Amino acid sequence: MEIDMNDHEAYRKFTGKAEFEKAVNSILGLVEGIVIDAKINEKEIGFLQAWLGDHRINSGRHPFNELFPVVEQAVADGVLTEDERSDILWLCKCLTSVEYFNTATAEMQKLHAIVAGIASDGEISVEELKCLSVWLEEHEHLRRCWPYDEIESLVTSVLVDKKIDPNEHKILMRFFGEFISILDNKTIVSPAFLDGSNIGGLCAVCPEIAFSNTVFCLTGQSHKYTRNEFEELISSLGGTVSSGVSKKVNYLVVGADGNPCWAYACYGRKVEKAVELRRAGYPIVIVHENDFHDAVLDQ
Repeated sequence: MEIDMNDHEAYRKFTGKAEFEKAVNSILGLVEGIVIDAKINEKEIGFLQAWLGDHRINSGRHPFNELFPVVEQAVADGVLTEDERSDILWLCKCLTSVEYFNTATAEMQKLHAIVAGIASDGEISVEELKCLSVWLEEHEHLRRCWPYDEIESLVTSVLVDKKIDPNEHKILMRFFGEFISILDNKTIVSPAFLDGSNIGGLCAVCPEIAFSNTVFCLTGQSHKYTRNEFEELISSLGGTVSSGVSKKVNYLVVGADGNPCWAYACYGRKVEKAVELRRAGYPIVIVHENDFHDAVLDQ
């Protein structure tokens, strides 16, 4: 008897997690098995392409919409690099974590919307911060998930004297205002990170970018260039491109064509590594793609 694939849609809400875990386990096994001998051939790439074919029907559903593009991009050129392998394994680990499936994703998206709502009228009050602080206390299981720690640190420091001075209000609006863009389905322009007790911009503000004799790395998707075009552009300006983040990289360019609904894929393994290197004292500059384009035009 022929089975209509649409007949299965009604049951997906009951099997979504199991279905996704099975898909992740299969891609993990394929990736590890394919590179176990440090070599890869056309037939092995074919297995990864078959995985894409098997799961294409789900490619638009969360969380498949995070993993699918990463795998698809990795095999597009018929080569699976070590960097691409690491990206897939890192993302699989994030997406199958206990924290992820314990509704953390939905709750983080709710936090984004709460913060956006607070900042939407251009005014942030002590009462709003107190209510936000209560919400944060009730959702402590979200600790270590961006941007919970950053928001908690900022709110706690501002509420110490139970008032918001003009400078604090400016800082709050600058940080909280970034989340308003999510409501318009846009990528966050200046994501933040926690550095000790201070909130810092992930991407440099108005960075000075030198191209000659410097090393660039791109993470995420550019809305203007393919990766080959990006490499050719950097080379034409006297720089070089690295496929991964290391101590030798001067600039990590964060692609602007991200999906704000993604939990991990927007700012992933390379950004995580770059922040670690920066905290260790290496002067790598994280640059948003929009600033990169401005620097190119200035050449």
